Amino acid sequence: MTIDRVRAAYETALEWLLMALMVVLFLEVTLGVVYRTVGVSLVWYDEVASILLAWITFYGSALASVKRAHIGCPEVVALMPPRVKFGFRVAAEVLTIAFFLLMGWTGYRVLGVLEGDSLVSLPDVPVSWVQSVVPLSAVLIVAAELLTLPAVLRKTLRPPAVAGAASQ
Repeated sequence: MTIDRVRAAYETALEWLLMALMVVLFLEVTLGVVYRTVGVSLVWYDEVASILLAWITFYGSALASVKRAHIGCPEVVALMPPRVKFGFRVAAEVLTIAFFLLMGWTGYRVLGVLEGDSLVSLPDVPVSWVQSVVPLSAVLIVAAELLTLPAVLRKTLRPPAVAGAASQ
């Protein structure tokens, strides 16, 4: 299996995870609205909806990483000479991976601090389980960066297309 196929499978898995989380969020909020409409509020629905939204954000960042859909300055990089462009790309990738490794390690350390704490509205649910999204998503983002790195470097090394070359 090539790295492109692994990356595509990884992307699909993240898409399915996010779709499942969005369906759960939709159902949970709908249930909360229905219960509130009939006069019986669920004490936990607001807290759970906030948690699901945070999870969608963090796991969505991993999906954006594998799709290479985060904010960037491709116009500025495109104007750079090939060697400079390659150096900037490698530096950016190293810094990105280092940041998310640090975030994952710090997020993991925080889980120990939160041990014993539970959600306010659901005392049987540990806060550390909820906050595990931070180190998990960091690992997923690092994996996404590593899976897309070969294609990014190949594209960076490729000479720029000459305007009008396609029409000849």
